[in-house]
Amino acid sequence: MSEIHRAHVADIDPVALYRILWLRVSVFVVEQQAAYPEIDGRDLEPGAELMWIVEDDEVLATLRILCGDEAMRIGRVATARAARGRGLAARLIEAAIERCAHLARDLPIDLDAQLQLEQWYGRFGFVRTGDAYQEDGIPHIPMRRPAGEGPDEGRPAGEGPDEGRPAGDGPDEGRPAGEGPVAETGATGADA
Repeated sequence: MSEIHRAHVADIDPVALYRILWLRVSVFVVEQQAAYPEIDGRDLEPGAELMWIVEDDEVLATLRILCGDEAMRIGRVATARAARGRGLAARLIEAAIERCAHLARDLPIDLDAQLQLEQWYGRFGFVRTGDAYQEDGIPHIPMRRPAGEGPDEGRPAGEGPDEGRPAGDGPDEGRPAGEGPVAETGATGADA
């Protein structure tokens, strides 16, 4: 069973951090052919946390949480090509929403979604807040989840993030049974 990990960059084992950054570059720079500085310095901001899923010592999915004065921010959501279709991104998004609510329940959560993922993120309570724009040749939209909502608040019963979604829709599809807890990873690299 894959486990979700969470830590500040300074507390992540160097090998795990390398694998997280390698996955982000593989998806955002190589696969999406967007030549830009993926390592943008924001991972080092105060309060920034990375979340990732490891299985057999490989990082399969990751995202980043940033803390702002007016909103929390989720970004850099990436799943390894070989791990797509297993619901890993959905697990990470739900864990990130819970973490944001824990850190700042009174703040909304913002993200910039690729346009084709608007409905997928909508299943987590995010709504479009502006016009589409191009970022590195890929259409994006700003989205926001209102403050004070838990992961399932605002959704009718039976309409979780994966309910009614056709196969192949979203960063990864399906959702494995039996979700594990989020492990805080310390400087020792335990559980990473």
